[in-house]
Amino acid sequence: MKINSREELNHLQEYYSSRLNAQKKRILVCAGTGCVAGGSLLIYDRLKELMEEKGICCEVVLEEEPHDPSLHSASAGTDGCCAEGKAPIGLKKSGCHGFCEMGPLLRIDPEGLLYIKVKVEDCEEIIEKSILKDEIVDHLVYQDHSLKSYPKQEDIPFYKKQTRVALEYCGHINAESVREYIGVGGYRAVAKALFDMTPQQIVDEITESCLRGRGGGGFPTGRKWAQVLRQTEETKYVVCNGDEGDPGAFMDRSMMEGEPHRVLEGMIIAGIATGAHYGYIYVRAEYPLAVSRLQTAIDQAMEIGLLGDNILGSGFGFTVKISQGAGAFVCGEGSALTSSIEGNRGMPRVKPPRTVEKGLFEKPTVLNNVETFCNVAPIILKGAEWYKTMGPANNHGTKAFALTGNVNNTGLIEVPMGTTLREVIFDIGGGIKGGNFKAVQIGGPSGGCLCISATEDHLDMHLDFDSLKRVGAMIGSGGLVVMNDKSCMVEVARFFMNFTQNESCGKCVPCREGTKRMLELLTDITEGRGTMDHLDMLEELSQTISDTALCGLGKTAAFPVVSTMKYFRDEYISHVVDKKCPAGQCKALINLQIDPELCKGCTKCARLCPVSAISGELKKPHTIDVSKCIKCGACKDGCPFHAIY
Repeated sequence: MKINSREELNHLQEYYSSRLNAQKKRILVCAGTGCVAGGSLLIYDRLKELMEEKGICCEVVLEEEPHDPSLHSASAGTDGCCAEGKAPIGLKKSGCHGFCEMGPLLRIDPEGLLYIKVKVEDCEEIIEKSILKDEIVDHLVYQDHSLKSYPKQEDIPFYKKQTRVALEYCGHINAESVREYIGVGGYRAVAKALFDMTPQQIVDEITESCLRGRGGGGFPTGRKWAQVLRQTEETKYVVCNGDEGDPGAFMDRSMMEGEPHRVLEGMIIAGIATGAHYGYIYVRAEYPLAVSRLQTAIDQAMEIGLLGDNILGSGFGFTVKISQGAGAFVCGEGSALTSSIEGNRGMPRVKPPRTVEKGLFEKPTVLNNVETFCNVAPIILKGAEWYKTMGPANNHGTKAFALTGNVNNTGLIEVPMGTTLREVIFDIGGGIKGGNFKAVQIGGPSGGCLCISATEDHLDMHLDFDSLKRVGAMIGSGGLVVMNDKSCMVEVARFFMNFTQNESCGKCVPCREGTKRMLELLTDITEGRGTMDHLDMLEELSQTISDTALCGLGKTAAFPVVSTMKYFRDEYISHVVDKKCPAGQCKALINLQIDPELCKGCTKCARLCPVSAISGELKKPHTIDVSKCIKCGACKDGCPFHAIY
């Protein structure tokens, strides 16, 4: 069924909204990649099976459509299984709920119950208690360290300080249903942009909102759109960058999986604003679920007339295609990405001309990332002034982060710009796991490492573009890797430099050769061959690469090294002067010793040692021959008296 006008869209929104509200309960099984890996689809299948066995009136998706929307009342629509007038129970595969540490997750609306670490064997109890008797399954409810229970999702500390704009519908609707998206108000922003605003007014609204690119650079979105609007070329493109390659980052993936129509809606509005009629979504092939859900969304939108020619009878046409990337990190850079879509090797080019002038197929191109497009529809509907109520000046709105590492509550979060690291790590993340807070690596391989200083200045730092830039870091795509005091910052810098060096496209000498030399220097330091000259060379190379590399990825490649040398220089000095790794992580610098006061002479360590480096008499303290020791740690792990350090 095609939607031919704004009026028909409004009628359908009322119709599908009434059907959603008519459901007595809605069971939302998280079908994001993390929970799917934990078995959430098996949970979904078992719930569906149980509901059928028990004769529970089940509405899985909103399949029915009114033949004439204008003739249907707000209360219309029940599925065949609900012919007796019983209120249906909705069973849906939703997008990511965010609390990945506690998956698989299951939410029950309208109560807002959230069940954590659900197993297939829990399904029958969920049906019997929560669906049939309105009771809570206590052992599936989240408890904090004080054993306080939080049945409702919104009350859990992990969610309480979040503000969801880009992730508004992720985890709350069926991720594969255009009807549900329309039912919660989807595509209203497209209708407003088509019929109530001129292209210039759309651009002005986005500019006034101060929406900045969420892909890392923070370039003002409105300014970019204005530059494309000014171009006189007849053919223009809108490109969505879904090539999320940062280690530990999964924000864009979750949005593409959980609310693909929100991504499409933002792209259509960008097309209306700039006069572009063709769109591409560039997605990593390693994101098969995101690719599948996006393609389903495109097919559904085409089928009902929200993509294609003459959208809503306006005369404006827009089509979207998916282009799958092969996983090269450099293709996250704009010119390399467009080159890859064109079928060429993904390599950046010299600028100018910029993408807004000559981008995809040498035509003016709007290029924004997934999260940026997810912010567009609410800005158009609610206005720039509403958006500016969140976040500090010139850094308005919210930002999604992937919170990972040594933190108790890992997962996907969205907070207002300007939220402090302390709030994110301790209030939302639940504090540090396995030690004390030491650092947070922010912004992916091109970002920096911030430490906790004596005055805890960095822990109270605001997470926004300008605040982070002042201390030599960047917000990047939004990866937050938290590290405890058992992390070696030199090894962290080496890890990210190894990643960057492997992912370098090799086009420019500073990045191709410079990162290789920096990796060699860092490897020398972690393996005990480092000198103070190594530190001088690292600083010199960092400056040279940042000044002369061709693209943004190369220019920021040295950030992890620069920031760790700035805030953790004592660790570097300990490695090169004392030949010690204070965190005990660099194997080549470890010297295992036995405390004679704790050693009972049980001989277990000697029996565990694979190279016979430990000797001693029974019931007398043993010793380790450091010339033989291969530092495997088997003795330390196996000592029952913790005498080996």
